[in-house]
Amino acid sequence: MRKKILVTGGAGFVGSHLCERLSSNPNYEVYSLDNYFTGSKSNHVPNVTYIEGNTADIVTLITFTPDMVYHLGEYSRVEQSFDDIEKVWKYNKDGIFAVLEFVRRAGCKILYAGSSTKFGDGGLGRSASPYAWTKATNTELVMNYGNWFNVPYAITYFYNVYGAREIQTGKYATLIALFKEKMKNNEPITIVSPGMQKRNFTHIDDIIDGLVLVGENGYGDEFGIGSPEAYTVLEIAQMFGGEIQMLPERAGNRMTADVISAKTEALGWKPKKNIKDYIATGKASGWNS
Repeated sequence: MRKKILVTGGAGFVGSHLCERLSSNPNYEVYSLDNYFTGSKSNHVPNVTYIEGNTADIVTLITFTPDMVYHLGEYSRVEQSFDDIEKVWKYNKDGIFAVLEFVRRAGCKILYAGSSTKFGDGGLGRSASPYAWTKATNTELVMNYGNWFNVPYAITYFYNVYGAREIQTGKYATLIALFKEKMKNNEPITIVSPGMQKRNFTHIDDIIDGLVLVGENGYGDEFGIGSPEAYTVLEIAQMFGGEIQMLPERAGNRMTADVISAKTEALGWKPKKNIKDYIATGKASGWNS
């Protein structure tokens, strides 16, 4: 009998790639729960059952018992979270409680997608932004459910994911996708000051490799999934080439984040792609790839 896998946020950037990978396994029956706040129906992939709604309502929306829940479906923007604090609370705090209660009753494992903001700026990630606080405290709650109720869990941390299906325009656009759009449109690349913020850019394929590996083999621990190579945002902009414009500093914009991939690597994970090659390929194709 095939295992039932539920991916929250399965129509989002990372979630859609995870659904695509999982659905290629004949042993898995894959379901997505997404409210389409930043997810898109254009990200739907074959052989996945899509359910629309908020994670806070998971108990009424999911009428089957999954063998595994990948909980990716949360609000995931740092600077924007100051303006979106009501959404942040609804999607992250109301959502995590409902999902944890659901998996507790289902008796299944949860893989929680934490945030690498937890490790930024000397461990101040809890107070850096509304987003960072919810993600850090959600991580603690997942661990506590493991201790209190023996809920099987694993926690992953992503580091600046890039690749196909990134949000390219608007308030929730990701950095690499935004830079690509600027280059395609012959517009200046805009950087939030001071530009010395260091990031570990990690390709979506490497993220999915790590997610599946931890989902199948990681238990009761934290697993970073991030490229060891760190670059400043200014260095990345310079790789793209073209004019650069500096923007004023913004609240919540951390300077560093330590990659903690050792435990993931111990399971057999290694990043296979790097941001330099990705940018070089994009430049060669005129950013049409």
